[in-house]
Amino acid sequence: MTLNSILEPGMLVRHPDRPDWGLGQVQSNIGGRVTVNFEHAGKVTIEGRNIALDLVFDPPARP
Repeated sequence: MTLNSILEPGMLVRHPDRPDWGLGQVQSNIGGRVTVNFEHAGKVTIEGRNIALDLVFDPPARP
């Protein structure tokens, strides 16, 4: 089991291999497929069995 299994809509994440995508907000998590809306990549569906997303607990403050 990976951390991805506890991800719920609204949680903030980062893709470990794509830091250029920026901060992402989970849109859905169905059957191990996690859909995330990233700041610089838009909506991306990730196969949770292949990539363990990094949960962000304290996002940077926006100016």
